[in-house]
Amino acid sequence: MRKRDDMTFPFEEYERRIDELRQRMSKRLLDAVIISDPENLMYLTDYQTTGYSYFQALVVPLEDEPFMITRMMEESNVHARTWVEKTRPYSDTGDAIQMLIESLREFGLSKKVLGYERNSYFFPAYHQDYFRTAFKDGRLMDCFGIVEEGRKCKSSHELDVMRISARAARAGMEAGIEACQAGVTENEIGAAISDGMFRAGGDFPAVMPYVTSGPRTMIGHATWEGREVQPGEHVFLEVGGCYRRYHTALMRTVICGELSESMYKAQETMKCALKHIRAELRPGLTVSDADHIVRSIITENDVGARLITRSGYSIGIAFPPSWDEGYIMSLKGGDSSVLEPGMTFHLIPWMWGVDGDKTCGISDTFYITDDGCGSFFEDMPQDFVVKPGAAGASAATKTGEPVMTAASSAPPDTPCHTKGKKHPSKQKSGKKH
Repeated sequence: MRKRDDMTFPFEEYERRIDELRQRMSKRLLDAVIISDPENLMYLTDYQTTGYSYFQALVVPLEDEPFMITRMMEESNVHARTWVEKTRPYSDTGDAIQMLIESLREFGLSKKVLGYERNSYFFPAYHQDYFRTAFKDGRLMDCFGIVEEGRKCKSSHELDVMRISARAARAGMEAGIEACQAGVTENEIGAAISDGMFRAGGDFPAVMPYVTSGPRTMIGHATWEGREVQPGEHVFLEVGGCYRRYHTALMRTVICGELSESMYKAQETMKCALKHIRAELRPGLTVSDADHIVRSIITENDVGARLITRSGYSIGIAFPPSWDEGYIMSLKGGDSSVLEPGMTFHLIPWMWGVDGDKTCGISDTFYITDDGCGSFFEDMPQDFVVKPGAAGASAATKTGEPVMTAASSAPPDTPCHTKGKKHPSKQKSGKKH
C-alpha cells in the first residue's frame, strides 16, 4: 500500500478497511477476494471512474499486496487516486477475464480458494461463466456482501463527508423550491436544482433530481420531461446531494395554488411519521420495528394515500444507476436486522395517491448515534411551500417577500392524528360575532 495524504479520507482509514476485510475473509476461509462492485472499490481504495461499465476488479489476498485489473484507459485513476501500487491493465482489444486469470496465476492465487461478488452489477453472467470455466485448479466461492459488512456503519470521517453532500442537497432543494411556480417547466426546476447543488460544491449524483408536477407525480421514479406546471398544481421534488460519491437525500412538496384539506392532512401525517421515527431510531431497534413505526402512521389516513414502498433505506456511497444502499439494508417488515451506531438511512414516509391522483413527499436522512439518531437536515423546514397559483404570480418571492407555507397557518404542536381533522383555515374560531 502506497501511503499518501491526498485521498478522500486519511490513509489510516483505508488501512482499517482492508484489515477488517481480511478478518472477515479469514473467518470465511478465503485466500483472496475479487472485488468488482464500483462502490466497494471506492470504499476500499478511493478509486472511481465513470468507466465502470468495463470490467475492473481489486484482488485482495489474505496476506500479500492487493492488485487491480482495469481497462488501460482507467489505469490512470488507480495511480492518481488510490493507494494501490500494482496494476494489470488490459487493452480495448484484449480480454479482461483472461487478464484476471493470468494475474491470479502470476501472484500465486490460481490454486487457492477465492471469493468473488456473484451479484455485482458489473461482473455479468457471461464473464462469470468464462471465469468459472477457466479457473480450473482452485475453488470459487460467492463472497457477495463481504465488503458491505464494513460499509453499513459509517465512520466519523464518512459522516463528515455526508454532511458536505447534505449541504449540496439542501442548496439544490432550496433552489428548486424557489424555481417552482405555475408557468415554468419541470426542466427549468431541474436545472435550478442542479445549478444549486453544483455551485454548493456537490459532485454529480448517482441519480439526477426527481421533479414531477400535477398528474405526473403518480408516475414512479419519473423526472422532468418538459411539462409546464399549471396553476393549482403541486410539484414533487426529491434531491440526492453527492460529495465524493457519498449521498444524502430529501423530499419536499410545493403547492402552486391553495393548500387543500387533503394535502394539509398528508403534510401533517408525514411530519408526524418523521417526528416519531426520529424519536425511536436508536441502536437495538430492528429494521422491521422501524418500518412498522412509519408505516402504521402513514396507513392511518383518510385521504386515500398509501406507502407503497419500503419506508427507508441505507444511503452512502453510490454510482449510477441508484443513489441508495438499499441492497445492504432497507427498512421493511420481517427483517430482524438490528440498527447500530453509524448507520445512515433515508427515511421516506411519502404518500402515493392523495385523493387518488396526487403523490407528495417529505423525507429526511438520519444517522444512528450511540443512544439515538441525528438528522443531516436538522433545521430544514418540512411544511409544503405554498405559492400563488397563477402563472407569473409568484414574482413576489423574487423581491424578498416571504413565501407562504402551510406552517404559517398551522396551529402549534399539531397532534399527529389527522384523520377527520380540518385544514386550519377551515376550522371555526369558536368566537361569537
